[in-house]
Amino acid sequence: MHTSGRTLRLATRGSPLARFQADLVAARLRAADPASAVEVVVVETAGDRRADVPISSFAERGVFVVEVERAVLDGAADVAVHSAKDLPAGAPPAGLVLAAVPDRADVRDALVGRSLATLRPGATVATGAVRRRAQLAAARPDLVFAELRGNIATRLERVPDGGSVVVALAALVRLGLESRAADVLDTAVVLPQVGQGALALRCREDDRDALARLAVIDDVPSHRSVRAERAFLARLGGGCDAPVGAHAAPVDPADPLGALAIEGLVATRDGSTVVRRSATGRDPEALGAGLADAIARSGEGARALAGGWASPA
Repeated sequence: MHTSGRTLRLATRGSPLARFQADLVAARLRAADPASAVEVVVVETAGDRRADVPISSFAERGVFVVEVERAVLDGAADVAVHSAKDLPAGAPPAGLVLAAVPDRADVRDALVGRSLATLRPGATVATGAVRRRAQLAAARPDLVFAELRGNIATRLERVPDGGSVVVALAALVRLGLESRAADVLDTAVVLPQVGQGALALRCREDDRDALARLAVIDDVPSHRSVRAERAFLARLGGGCDAPVGAHAAPVDPADPLGALAIEGLVATRDGSTVVRRSATGRDPEALGAGLADAIARSGEGARALAGGWASPA
């Protein structure tokens, strides 16, 4: 591969997990081209500065994203490295493009503390995600839920007595903490957040050098799957603060450009209504948007969307 000699600057949040993910991207780029010059630029975000505030209470979506991408648009960095699940629904900001999605990690959620089966009635589960809370409440209406924010290490220090915290399995694996998982939740129990387990690399749409270098580490099946999930979320108009989940994957792993299967979910915040539907198709955006429309047209889906997405008073 031809190297321009330019140092490719990767912008990221400063949390240990975010730094690990940026370092992982840098390692992939160097492996693809040993002469590639790469450095990491740390950017503080609103979500990091206000770690005591529930994500759902932020008026602006993308609280872990905006400042990182501004660094790229302003020329202080060349590539924004995100957890794909942190990206707001819809298109990137003007001037940016989703250039690559490296191969995706495990999409499932995990419980740290007690397993779902061994949580006693009335036990506390701590999570800041309304998606997780809604689905766990549907599976176990007897559980009590508590708000939780902070990086992975902080969350693992706050396991309630006799209870659990919920984290993405991919985060535990990336930090070498997978042994802390007491239970890995099947997607039939808790459908993951849109983009969970995937990294999203955005750069300026006119930066041909960055686009070419990122294309080498792009994983086509992962990229297409994330596109389908994000189309589902965008059509519903939700974000990381909404009780919505989705997971897409190739029908035939040997055919990366073939049909995708997607499962999507919307719920009320209390888990009293959970609506799941699935579909298959070849066009990622049409597939995701079509599934969202099918859910919205269903009676239960319409009621969940009408009554379950407003923030609690």
